[in-house]
Amino acid sequence: MEDEVMRTTDENKKTVTQNDVAKAAGVTRSMVSYVISGNTDRSVAPETRKRILKVIEELGYRPNKAAQALQLGDVAFASKNIGVVLCNENVFLRPFYTEIIAGIHSVAHENNYNVKFIHFFDELKNPVLFNELIHPESIGSVILVAINQVLKTEEDEKLLDRIHERIEKTVCVEWKADGYTSVLFDRQEAARKAVTYLIKKGYEDIAYIGHNDERVFGVQQGLLQNNLAATQESFFLAQAFDMQSGYLGMKQVLENGKLPAAILCGSDEVAMGVMCYLNEKNISIPQQVAIMGIDNIEISAYTNPPLTTMNVQKRNMGARAVEMIINNTVGNGEDAVCISLPTEIVERKSC
Repeated sequence: MEDEVMRTTDENKKTVTQNDVAKAAGVTRSMVSYVISGNTDRSVAPETRKRILKVIEELGYRPNKAAQALQLGDVAFASKNIGVVLCNENVFLRPFYTEIIAGIHSVAHENNYNVKFIHFFDELKNPVLFNELIHPESIGSVILVAINQVLKTEEDEKLLDRIHERIEKTVCVEWKADGYTSVLFDRQEAARKAVTYLIKKGYEDIAYIGHNDERVFGVQQGLLQNNLAATQESFFLAQAFDMQSGYLGMKQVLENGKLPAAILCGSDEVAMGVMCYLNEKNISIPQQVAIMGIDNIEISAYTNPPLTTMNVQKRNMGARAVEMIINNTVGNGEDAVCISLPTEIVERKSC
């Protein structure tokens, strides 16, 4: 009986309005609306803003989303909503991608934009979910993170096109697609710079373990520029994507009896798997073999020994994607924009 009384009391509570907040804070309703909307084109004294926010907390004010949508129109109301589509669930296990997502969230929050949802690409193959999420009355923009990793079939390509047709402000992060605006780092140049660094350190017998993508061409370019053997068979030892495949790749290399003077790894995670296997076999780093990565994820500073790597602007990739959405600089087709963020060497003790 007591529960019923409490529930009835809650249901009969008067809805708190912006007028109530304005009256309690001693300001105009328009100022309350301004603070709630997060606009920055008009000055509000910090103490006034703080007072309004305190009253909002005390009164338990909640914006009436339905009324806002009615006032602005569904599409205008959704314009500050960003959808994020990830390649697959493994992204959450990869520190490289969690930093990208952190960059998306932080800049969206700072500019009063909302990350409306985070879903995986395969989930959007459900037409009900697709029509619910990928719609201009739900979101004003969408960020596609590393979707190239899961584009396997013609149907996948068609789904990608449908997303772009529905949502004009579509940005690819960490990959590039024709006709889409994208933010990424130059994988080939990062690998070329890494190889050049290793050669300047005195290493000439340089091998590669990692992703079979532009990084391979970067290794080849760096070797050629320094008049070293540059056929892929001579330096590409194993394909690897994460710590486990890096570990197995290094195991395969040693079983084949080849230990180069230096190994460039396609990512820091690959490098950690390689280093783990070398440590198990009591092969010293860098005395017997130098190791270098590409990424500069946080844990790379704490490996044994600390990993020399190429810093990739992971958080900034996500941030730049949101900034382009906010600044209306997302282009499509021939007007598509490609931003390639530079990388730089982080010297530690592994080479």
